[in-house]
Amino acid sequence: MAEGCGLNGLELRSRISRDGVLELSLQAVAVPEPAADEIIVQVEATPVNPSDIGVLLGPAALDAAEFGGTAARPVVRASVPAAALSAIAARLDASLPVGNEGAGTVVRAGADVVGLLGKRVAVFGGAMWAQYRRAKAADCLVLPEGTTPRDGASWYVNPMTALGFVETMRQEGHTALVHTAAASNLGQMLNSICLADGIGLVNIVRSPQQAALLRGQGARHVVDSGAPDFTAALTAALTETGATLGFDAVGGGPLAGQILAAMEAAARQAASGYHHYGSDRHKQVYLYGRLNTGPTIFERAPIGFAWGLGGWLLMPALKKLGAATEARLRGRVTAELKTTFASHYTAEISLAEALRPETMRAYCQRATGEKFLILPQQGVG
Repeated sequence: MAEGCGLNGLELRSRISRDGVLELSLQAVAVPEPAADEIIVQVEATPVNPSDIGVLLGPAALDAAEFGGTAARPVVRASVPAAALSAIAARLDASLPVGNEGAGTVVRAGADVVGLLGKRVAVFGGAMWAQYRRAKAADCLVLPEGTTPRDGASWYVNPMTALGFVETMRQEGHTALVHTAAASNLGQMLNSICLADGIGLVNIVRSPQQAALLRGQGARHVVDSGAPDFTAALTAALTETGATLGFDAVGGGPLAGQILAAMEAAARQAASGYHHYGSDRHKQVYLYGRLNTGPTIFERAPIGFAWGLGGWLLMPALKKLGAATEARLRGRVTAELKTTFASHYTAEISLAEALRPETMRAYCQRATGEKFLILPQQGVG
């Protein structure tokens, strides 16, 4: 075990016991001495992403949670349904750190990377809802001059996902995209990328206000899934763009099936004649989120036979794309961190505030366009 480097800090931890009790708390930990190729980052900003909430709560429901502890060291407990425990057996009784990404200042550095001392860096890889994070220097991004930890906190998940969508499109031979929850931070980034790169993008939103937001940012094809003419508008946008690849953040419900059916309708309009089995143009929708945790529902008849429905996760996708492509995408994020890939936050909170009932209920709603930023050094006395 590595010896401590003289730093102690708080980490937000999530633990589910074998008898089905979720406990969230702030734990004081000693920071290990960095190895020769490692750094210690004082974390100054870390966002709340949907994937973080998945680790934070697991299958527990927040509506019946009990909030206790103190203002400085809150504790949250909630029950996990017995039927869900077998699916998470590997995490039972383990105290898991939370938080995929963040940014801060290097306060300790190993012998091989001492030149990073005092630099501001962004980090990806978990355990970021903490005051300090030990990390491999090679896994970090040195932030450009004039870039704050707030600017760099959300440097990886949304930017690399948006770029990953485009690279997947190219790798699989598609020429245009469909994206749901398109008014989110991620959706706005994807819209900017597609406008800059000349890629057709169909943005699916859930309200007229979201549609107006994207059109104000130059989006050419925006359809509202709640509008009476949704199916006709979606089919028209797909016909114009030729999009045959979709990325769905909703997951449950009928939306993925509606997208496939509209793709098939657009393809049939372009076909030269009748085909008993439908269009032979392959249509693909990837589910990458779970805003709706219910079953994915679709009808086979309207989508023909040339289609696919699957899952898409960032890290496996980047591995498939290869190290050279990932390095190129990181370079683009660095260059456009304060423009294309700038994130916008609706609230800034401390680690302790992240476990307060009103705050948890707000960020666990996962409302489109709302994003919380945790400042781990805030409120430290």
